[in-house]
Amino acid sequence: MNHDVRAAGDRIEELLGTLRSGPARDSAEELVRLLMALYGEGLARVLAILREHDPALVARIAEDDLLEDLLLLHDLHPRDASARIRRVLDGLGALGPLENLGIDADGVVRIRLTASGCHRSAAARTVEQAVLDAVPEATRVEVVTAAPDTLLQIGMRPPPGWRLEVAS
Repeated sequence: MNHDVRAAGDRIEELLGTLRSGPARDSAEELVRLLMALYGEGLARVLAILREHDPALVARIAEDDLLEDLLLLHDLHPRDASARIRRVLDGLGALGPLENLGIDADGVVRIRLTASGCHRSAAARTVEQAVLDAVPEATRVEVVTAAPDTLLQIGMRPPPGWRLEVAS
């Protein structure tokens, strides 16, 4: 069985979309809401019991791809948004230096990316998607790209007596 939470959510939306408006659609939407609330509450209770007995196990659960998605879906993830952003940025270190500039009250995450060359825009898209996947409460990701520091160019000194003459 495929455990892709995003794909399942998309399929649920698609199925609900096939229902015409009216009592059948309203009932189906209420059914989905009730099931989500029931499973969310059950998952919250399991986490509370685990937290009492083995807090390290809760962290391990949050590292499982499927369980992490379910925790995020029910707003139960044990790590806050900043910690999840840090984890994502650490995993993307090959793109160049990345700095979390914070998440504002509107849910906008700002990341500074120091990259050079033509791969800068591709790197920015990769960072944006990775952050949105890890922090679904984010409304937008702004990647601020900064050129790397200019290298100092060192050359040979001109020979003694050499002078630049400008034609007039």
